[in-house]
Amino acid sequence: MKKIIFILSVILVFLLVVWLVTYMRRPNAGYQASVLDNEIVIYDIDELEELASEIIPQGGFDYIRGGAETENTMHRNISAFDDVDIYPRVLTGVDNPDINTKILGIDISVPVIVAPAAAHGLAHVSAEAGTARGAAAAGTIMSVSNYASSTLAEIAKAGKGAPQWFQLYLSKDNDFNKQIVKRAEELGYRAIILTVDAPVGGNRVADARNNFKFPLALPNVAQKSGKTKGQGIGKIFAAAQNRLTPYDIMRVKAMTDLPVIVKGIQHPDDAEIAILAGADAIWVSNHGGRQLDGAPGAFEVLSEIAQRVNKRVPIIFDSGIRRGQHVFKAIASGADVVAIGRPVIYGLALGGWRGVVSVFDYIKQDLRRVMMLAGTQTIADIKDVKLRPRAAIIMCEEL
Repeated sequence: MKKIIFILSVILVFLLVVWLVTYMRRPNAGYQASVLDNEIVIYDIDELEELASEIIPQGGFDYIRGGAETENTMHRNISAFDDVDIYPRVLTGVDNPDINTKILGIDISVPVIVAPAAAHGLAHVSAEAGTARGAAAAGTIMSVSNYASSTLAEIAKAGKGAPQWFQLYLSKDNDFNKQIVKRAEELGYRAIILTVDAPVGGNRVADARNNFKFPLALPNVAQKSGKTKGQGIGKIFAAAQNRLTPYDIMRVKAMTDLPVIVKGIQHPDDAEIAILAGADAIWVSNHGGRQLDGAPGAFEVLSEIAQRVNKRVPIIFDSGIRRGQHVFKAIASGADVVAIGRPVIYGLALGGWRGVVSVFDYIKQDLRRVMMLAGTQTIADIKDVKLRPRAAIIMCEEL
Protein backbone atom coordinates (compact mmCIF):
# COMPACT_ATOMS: atom_id res chain seq x y z
CA MET A 1 0.00 0.00 0.00
CA LYS A 2 2.80 2.40 0.91
CA LYS A 3 4.48 1.64 -2.40
CA ILE A 4 1.30 2.44 -4.32
CA ILE A 5 0.88 5.71 -2.40
CA PHE A 6 4.51 6.59 -3.15
CA ILE A 7 4.08 5.90 -6.87
CA LEU A 8 0.88 7.93 -7.00
CA SER A 9 2.61 10.78 -5.19
CA VAL A 10 5.47 10.76 -7.70
CA ILE A 11 2.96 10.78 -10.57
CA LEU A 12 1.06 13.71 -9.05
CA VAL A 13 4.26 15.69 -8.52
CA PHE A 14 5.29 14.99 -12.11
CA LEU A 15 1.88 16.12 -13.43
CA LEU A 16 2.07 19.25 -11.29
CA VAL A 17 5.51 20.10 -12.68
CA VAL A 18 4.28 19.55 -16.24
CA TRP A 19 1.28 21.80 -15.58
CA LEU A 20 3.45 24.52 -14.08
CA VAL A 21 5.88 24.43 -17.00
CA THR A 22 3.00 24.58 -19.48
CA TYR A 23 1.38 27.43 -17.56
CA MET A 24 4.57 29.45 -17.32
CA ARG A 25 5.20 29.04 -21.05
CA ARG A 26 1.92 30.70 -21.90
CA PRO A 27 2.59 34.11 -23.49
CA ASN A 28 1.41 36.28 -20.56
CA ALA A 29 1.44 33.95 -17.57
CA GLY A 30 3.70 34.61 -14.61
CA TYR A 31 5.12 37.65 -16.43
CA GLN A 32 8.62 38.56 -15.28
CA ALA A 33 10.50 41.28 -17.10
CA SER A 34 14.28 41.47 -17.10
CA VAL A 35 16.19 42.79 -14.08
CA LEU A 36 19.62 42.87 -15.78
CA ASP A 37 21.85 45.87 -15.09
CA ASN A 38 25.00 45.81 -17.21
CA GLU A 39 26.70 47.12 -20.32
CA ILE A 40 26.26 45.07 -23.50
CA VAL A 41 28.98 44.00 -25.89
CA ILE A 42 27.43 44.49 -29.34
CA TYR A 43 29.04 42.89 -32.38
CA ASP A 44 26.04 43.26 -34.68
CA ILE A 45 22.94 45.14 -33.59
CA ASP A 46 20.71 42.66 -35.44
CA GLU A 47 21.73 40.03 -32.88
CA LEU A 48 20.00 41.94 -30.09
CA GLU A 49 16.59 40.71 -31.22
CA GLU A 50 17.46 37.04 -30.77
CA LEU A 51 19.20 37.69 -27.46
CA ALA A 52 16.22 39.68 -26.19
CA SER A 53 13.84 36.89 -27.20
CA GLU A 54 15.55 34.67 -24.64
CA ILE A 55 14.88 37.17 -21.83
CA ILE A 56 11.56 38.86 -22.58
CA PRO A 57 8.52 36.59 -22.00
CA GLN A 58 6.99 35.40 -25.27
CA GLY A 59 3.84 37.53 -25.26
CA GLY A 60 5.77 40.70 -24.49
CA PHE A 61 8.52 39.92 -26.99
CA ASP A 62 6.07 39.21 -29.81
CA TYR A 63 4.26 42.47 -29.04
CA ILE A 64 7.51 44.45 -29.23
CA ARG A 65 8.97 42.67 -32.27
CA GLY A 66 5.91 42.10 -34.40
CA GLY A 67 4.49 43.98 -37.35
CA ALA A 68 1.16 43.94 -39.15
CA GLU A 69 -0.17 40.95 -41.10
CA THR A 70 2.57 39.39 -43.29
CA GLU A 71 5.14 41.88 -41.90
CA ASN A 72 6.14 42.74 -45.48
CA THR A 73 6.22 46.47 -44.76
CA MET A 74 8.11 45.93 -41.52
CA HIS A 75 10.84 44.05 -43.39
CA ARG A 76 10.88 46.61 -46.22
CA ASN A 77 11.64 49.28 -43.65
CA ILE A 78 15.10 47.75 -43.34
CA SER A 79 15.66 46.32 -46.83
CA ALA A 80 14.77 49.64 -48.50
CA PHE A 81 18.08 51.07 -47.33
CA ASP A 82 19.79 48.61 -49.68
CA ASP A 83 18.21 50.34 -52.67
CA VAL A 84 20.71 53.22 -52.46
CA ASP A 85 24.48 53.23 -52.02
CA ILE A 86 26.92 55.60 -50.37
CA TYR A 87 29.84 56.66 -52.52
CA PRO A 88 33.11 56.03 -50.65
CA ARG A 89 35.21 59.19 -50.69
CA VAL A 90 38.98 59.46 -50.20
CA LEU A 91 41.60 62.21 -49.85
CA THR A 92 39.04 64.36 -48.03
CA GLY A 93 41.05 65.10 -44.91
CA VAL A 94 38.21 63.98 -42.67
CA ASP A 95 39.27 63.05 -39.15
CA ASN A 96 37.24 62.35 -36.01
CA PRO A 97 33.82 63.27 -37.48
CA ASP A 98 31.58 65.49 -35.37
CA ILE A 99 28.20 63.79 -34.85
CA ASN A 100 26.69 66.47 -32.61
CA THR A 101 23.59 68.20 -33.95
CA LYS A 102 20.49 70.16 -32.94
CA ILE A 103 16.74 69.64 -33.33
CA LEU A 104 14.04 72.16 -32.32
CA GLY A 105 16.66 74.11 -30.38
CA ILE A 106 17.92 71.05 -28.45
CA ASP A 107 21.58 70.06 -28.65
CA ILE A 108 22.14 66.30 -28.86
CA SER A 109 25.29 64.18 -29.07
CA VAL A 110 24.12 62.15 -32.08
CA PRO A 111 21.34 62.60 -34.67
CA VAL A 112 19.54 59.59 -33.20
CA ILE A 113 16.80 59.84 -30.56
CA VAL A 114 14.49 57.38 -28.81
CA ALA A 115 11.23 56.78 -30.67
CA PRO A 116 8.03 56.67 -28.62
CA ALA A 117 6.93 53.09 -27.97
CA ALA A 118 4.43 51.64 -25.55
CA ALA A 119 5.07 49.59 -22.43
CA HIS A 120 8.85 49.36 -21.96
CA GLY A 121 7.96 47.51 -18.77
CA LEU A 122 7.41 44.44 -20.94
CA ALA A 123 11.19 44.36 -21.44
CA HIS A 124 12.62 45.49 -18.09
CA VAL A 125 11.38 46.22 -14.59
CA SER A 126 12.74 49.78 -14.78
CA ALA A 127 10.46 50.41 -17.81
CA GLU A 128 10.55 53.86 -19.43
CA ALA A 129 12.32 55.29 -16.40
CA GLY A 130 15.27 53.03 -17.26
CA THR A 131 15.16 54.01 -20.93
CA ALA A 132 15.05 57.69 -19.97
CA ARG A 133 18.11 57.30 -17.75
CA GLY A 134 19.96 55.61 -20.60
CA ALA A 135 18.92 58.25 -23.15
CA ALA A 136 20.08 61.01 -20.80
CA ALA A 137 23.45 59.31 -20.31
CA ALA A 138 23.77 58.96 -24.09
CA GLY A 139 23.10 62.67 -24.56
CA THR A 140 19.96 62.34 -26.63
CA ILE A 141 16.18 62.87 -26.52
CA MET A 142 13.74 60.44 -24.90
CA SER A 143 10.33 60.34 -26.60
CA VAL A 144 7.64 59.04 -24.25
CA SER A 145 4.46 57.28 -25.34
CA ASN A 146 1.32 58.05 -23.40
CA TYR A 147 0.96 54.25 -23.36
CA ALA A 148 4.11 54.06 -21.23
CA SER A 149 4.27 51.70 -18.27
CA SER A 150 5.99 54.37 -16.13
CA THR A 151 4.27 57.61 -15.17
CA LEU A 152 5.27 60.85 -16.84
CA ALA A 153 6.65 62.03 -13.50
CA GLU A 154 8.79 58.89 -13.03
CA ILE A 155 10.23 59.25 -16.52
CA ALA A 156 10.97 62.95 -16.09
CA LYS A 157 12.68 62.27 -12.75
CA ALA A 158 14.83 59.52 -14.26
CA GLY A 159 15.95 61.87 -17.04
CA LYS A 160 17.25 64.41 -14.52
CA GLY A 161 16.55 67.38 -16.77
CA ALA A 162 17.64 65.77 -20.04
CA PRO A 163 15.38 66.63 -23.01
CA GLN A 164 12.19 64.60 -23.31
CA TRP A 165 9.24 64.77 -25.71
CA PHE A 166 5.72 63.52 -25.00
CA GLN A 167 3.76 61.52 -27.57
CA LEU A 168 0.01 62.09 -27.56
CA TYR A 169 -2.68 59.81 -28.91
CA LEU A 170 -5.72 62.04 -28.86
CA SER A 171 -8.47 60.86 -26.55
CA LYS A 172 -12.13 61.28 -27.38
CA ASP A 173 -12.25 63.42 -24.22
CA ASN A 174 -10.70 66.79 -25.07
CA ASP A 175 -10.54 67.83 -21.42
CA PHE A 176 -8.31 64.82 -20.78
CA ASN A 177 -6.13 65.80 -23.77
CA LYS A 178 -5.66 69.25 -22.27
CA GLN A 179 -4.97 67.78 -18.85
CA ILE A 180 -2.23 65.38 -19.98
CA VAL A 181 -0.56 67.99 -22.24
CA LYS A 182 -0.53 70.44 -19.34
CA ARG A 183 0.94 67.74 -17.09
CA ALA A 184 3.73 67.12 -19.62
CA GLU A 185 4.46 70.85 -19.75
CA GLU A 186 4.61 71.09 -15.95
CA LEU A 187 7.10 68.20 -15.83
CA GLY A 188 9.43 69.86 -18.32
CA TYR A 189 8.74 67.91 -21.51
CA ARG A 190 9.92 70.01 -24.43
CA ALA A 191 7.66 69.04 -27.33
CA ILE A 192 4.37 67.28 -28.03
CA ILE A 193 4.38 64.48 -30.61
CA LEU A 194 0.91 64.11 -32.10
CA THR A 195 0.67 60.62 -33.60
CA VAL A 196 -1.79 60.53 -36.49
CA ASP A 197 -1.15 57.14 -38.14
CA ALA A 198 -2.98 54.95 -35.62
CA PRO A 199 -6.71 55.77 -35.68
CA VAL A 200 -7.05 52.01 -35.28
CA GLY A 201 -4.50 49.37 -34.39
CA GLY A 202 -2.92 47.34 -37.18
CA ASN A 203 -3.69 43.64 -37.64
CA ARG A 204 -0.83 42.24 -35.54
CA VAL A 205 -1.19 38.52 -36.03
CA ALA A 206 1.22 37.40 -33.30
CA ASP A 207 -0.70 39.37 -30.66
CA ALA A 208 -3.98 37.84 -31.81
CA ARG A 209 -2.50 34.35 -31.82
CA ASN A 210 -1.06 34.87 -28.33
CA ASN A 211 -4.28 36.53 -27.13
CA PHE A 212 -1.88 39.13 -25.77
CA LYS A 213 -3.08 41.24 -22.85
CA PHE A 214 -0.94 43.85 -21.18
CA PRO A 215 0.39 42.25 -17.98
CA LEU A 216 1.26 45.72 -16.69
CA ALA A 217 -0.71 48.90 -16.14
CA LEU A 218 -0.39 51.87 -18.49
CA PRO A 219 -0.84 54.55 -15.83
CA ASN A 220 -0.90 57.68 -17.98
CA VAL A 221 -4.07 56.67 -19.83
CA ALA A 222 -5.79 54.62 -17.13
CA GLN A 223 -8.04 57.57 -16.27
CA LYS A 224 -9.69 57.43 -19.72
CA SER A 225 -9.06 53.86 -20.85
CA GLY A 226 -10.11 52.36 -17.53
CA LYS A 227 -8.31 49.27 -16.35
CA THR A 228 -5.34 48.70 -18.70
CA LYS A 229 -3.67 45.73 -17.03
CA GLY A 230 -5.12 42.57 -18.53
CA GLN A 231 -6.49 44.40 -21.58
CA GLY A 232 -5.50 44.06 -25.24
CA ILE A 233 -4.30 47.00 -27.29
CA GLY A 234 -7.63 47.08 -29.17
CA LYS A 235 -9.53 47.80 -25.95
CA ILE A 236 -7.08 50.55 -25.04
CA PHE A 237 -7.23 52.07 -28.52
CA ALA A 238 -11.01 52.23 -28.15
CA ALA A 239 -10.63 55.27 -25.89
CA ALA A 240 -8.59 57.10 -28.54
CA GLN A 241 -10.04 59.42 -31.13
CA ASN A 242 -10.43 57.57 -34.42
CA ARG A 243 -11.36 60.43 -36.74
CA LEU A 244 -8.43 62.81 -37.23
CA THR A 245 -8.31 65.96 -39.35
CA PRO A 246 -6.00 68.99 -39.73
CA TYR A 247 -8.23 70.70 -37.16
CA ASP A 248 -6.85 68.33 -34.53
CA ILE A 249 -3.35 69.68 -35.11
CA MET A 250 -4.73 73.17 -34.57
CA ARG A 251 -6.48 72.03 -31.38
CA VAL A 252 -3.26 70.63 -29.94
CA LYS A 253 -1.39 73.78 -30.96
CA ALA A 254 -3.97 75.79 -29.00
CA MET A 255 -3.36 73.65 -25.89
CA THR A 256 0.34 74.38 -25.56
CA ASP A 257 3.21 76.71 -26.30
CA LEU A 258 5.48 73.72 -26.90
CA PRO A 259 6.44 72.69 -30.45
CA VAL A 260 3.96 70.22 -31.94
CA ILE A 261 5.48 67.42 -34.04
CA VAL A 262 3.11 65.51 -36.32
CA LYS A 263 4.16 61.84 -36.43
CA GLY A 264 3.14 59.20 -38.95
CA ILE A 265 3.52 61.11 -42.23
CA GLN A 266 4.01 58.85 -45.24
CA HIS A 267 2.86 60.99 -48.17
CA PRO A 268 4.03 64.42 -49.40
CA ASP A 269 0.45 65.74 -49.49
CA ASP A 270 -0.04 64.86 -45.82
CA ALA A 271 3.20 66.65 -44.96
CA GLU A 272 1.87 69.74 -46.69
CA ILE A 273 -1.47 69.51 -44.88
CA ALA A 274 0.27 69.14 -41.51
CA ILE A 275 2.54 72.13 -42.09
CA LEU A 276 -0.38 74.32 -43.17
CA ALA A 277 -2.22 73.26 -39.99
CA GLY A 278 0.71 74.48 -37.88
CA ALA A 279 3.05 71.51 -37.41
CA ASP A 280 6.43 72.61 -36.06
CA ALA A 281 8.10 69.44 -37.35
CA ILE A 282 7.21 66.43 -39.51
CA TRP A 283 7.91 62.88 -38.36
CA VAL A 284 8.13 60.45 -41.28
CA SER A 285 7.20 57.00 -40.00
CA ASN A 286 5.03 53.98 -40.76
CA HIS A 287 4.88 53.01 -37.08
CA GLY A 288 7.62 50.44 -37.53
CA GLY A 289 5.49 48.46 -39.98
CA ARG A 290 2.87 47.86 -37.30
CA GLN A 291 -0.09 49.54 -39.01
CA LEU A 292 -0.77 49.14 -42.74
CA ASP A 293 0.96 46.12 -44.24
CA GLY A 294 1.49 46.56 -47.97
CA ALA A 295 2.60 50.17 -47.50
CA PRO A 296 6.05 51.28 -48.66
CA GLY A 297 9.05 51.05 -46.41
CA ALA A 298 9.35 54.39 -44.63
CA PHE A 299 12.72 55.14 -46.24
CA GLU A 300 11.16 54.70 -49.68
CA VAL A 301 9.00 57.81 -49.20
CA LEU A 302 11.44 59.99 -47.23
CA SER A 303 13.07 61.81 -50.16
CA GLU A 304 9.83 62.88 -51.82
CA ILE A 305 8.41 64.08 -48.52
CA ALA A 306 11.61 66.03 -47.81
CA GLN A 307 11.38 67.66 -51.23
CA ARG A 308 7.83 68.83 -50.49
CA VAL A 309 8.73 70.06 -47.01
CA ASN A 310 11.66 71.95 -48.53
CA LYS A 311 13.30 72.71 -45.16
CA ARG A 312 10.29 74.71 -43.89
CA VAL A 313 10.26 72.59 -40.73
CA PRO A 314 12.60 69.90 -39.36
CA ILE A 315 12.07 66.27 -40.33
CA ILE A 316 12.40 63.35 -37.92
CA PHE A 317 12.48 59.85 -39.39
CA ASP A 318 11.98 56.37 -37.99
CA SER A 319 11.17 52.79 -39.04
CA GLY A 320 14.05 50.46 -39.87
CA ILE A 321 17.08 52.32 -38.51
CA ARG A 322 19.59 49.73 -37.31
CA ARG A 323 23.05 50.88 -38.45
CA GLY A 324 25.25 53.89 -38.97
CA GLN A 325 24.77 53.62 -42.72
CA HIS A 326 20.99 53.79 -42.20
CA VAL A 327 21.36 56.99 -40.18
CA PHE A 328 23.66 58.40 -42.86
CA LYS A 329 21.31 57.50 -45.73
CA ALA A 330 18.26 58.93 -43.95
CA ILE A 331 20.00 62.24 -43.28
CA ALA A 332 21.32 62.37 -46.85
CA SER A 333 17.72 61.84 -47.98
CA GLY A 334 16.30 64.77 -46.03
CA ALA A 335 15.94 63.82 -42.37
CA ASP A 336 17.39 66.07 -39.69
CA VAL A 337 17.45 63.34 -37.03
CA VAL A 338 16.30 59.72 -36.88
CA ALA A 339 14.68 57.70 -34.10
CA ILE A 340 15.06 54.07 -33.02
CA GLY A 341 12.58 51.96 -31.10
CA ARG A 342 13.07 48.19 -31.01
CA PRO A 343 16.90 48.24 -30.64
CA VAL A 344 16.56 50.53 -27.62
CA ILE A 345 13.99 48.25 -25.99
CA TYR A 346 16.15 45.19 -26.67
CA GLY A 347 19.10 47.01 -25.11
CA LEU A 348 16.94 47.82 -22.09
CA ALA A 349 16.00 44.14 -21.70
CA LEU A 350 19.60 42.98 -21.99
CA GLY A 351 21.18 45.50 -19.64
CA GLY A 352 18.74 48.04 -18.21
CA TRP A 353 19.72 51.68 -18.64
CA ARG A 354 23.32 50.66 -19.27
CA GLY A 355 22.15 48.48 -22.13
CA VAL A 356 20.40 51.50 -23.66
CA VAL A 357 23.67 53.44 -23.48
CA SER A 358 25.47 50.51 -25.13
CA VAL A 359 23.07 50.65 -28.08
CA PHE A 360 23.71 54.35 -28.58
CA ASP A 361 27.47 53.88 -28.17
CA TYR A 362 27.37 51.26 -30.92
CA ILE A 363 25.44 53.52 -33.28
CA LYS A 364 27.70 56.50 -32.54
CA GLN A 365 30.81 54.49 -33.33
CA ASP A 366 29.22 53.01 -36.45
CA LEU A 367 28.05 56.42 -37.72
CA ARG A 368 31.50 57.94 -37.22
CA ARG A 369 33.04 55.07 -39.18
CA VAL A 370 30.60 55.55 -42.09
CA MET A 371 31.20 59.31 -42.07
CA MET A 372 34.97 58.77 -42.23
CA LEU A 373 34.66 56.38 -45.17
CA ALA A 374 32.19 58.69 -46.96
CA GLY A 375 34.34 61.80 -46.45
CA THR A 376 31.92 63.78 -44.28
CA GLN A 377 33.14 65.73 -41.26
CA THR A 378 29.80 66.94 -39.86
CA ILE A 379 26.10 66.12 -39.92
CA ALA A 380 25.63 69.18 -42.16
CA ASP A 381 28.07 67.60 -44.63
CA ILE A 382 25.91 64.46 -44.80
CA LYS A 383 22.97 66.61 -45.92
CA ASP A 384 24.96 67.62 -49.01
CA VAL A 385 25.75 64.00 -49.98
CA LYS A 386 24.16 62.53 -53.10
CA LEU A 387 23.37 58.84 -52.76
CA ARG A 388 23.58 56.47 -55.71
CA PRO A 389 20.29 54.71 -56.48
CA ARG A 390 20.71 50.96 -56.91
CA ALA A 391 18.70 51.33 -60.13
CA ALA A 392 21.68 53.16 -61.59
CA ILE A 393 23.81 50.08 -60.97
CA ILE A 394 21.28 47.83 -62.69
CA MET A 395 21.17 50.13 -65.74
CA CYS A 396 24.96 50.15 -65.99
CA GLU A 397 25.03 46.36 -65.84
CA GLU A 398 22.42 46.12 -68.61
CA LEU A 399 24.46 48.45 -70.82
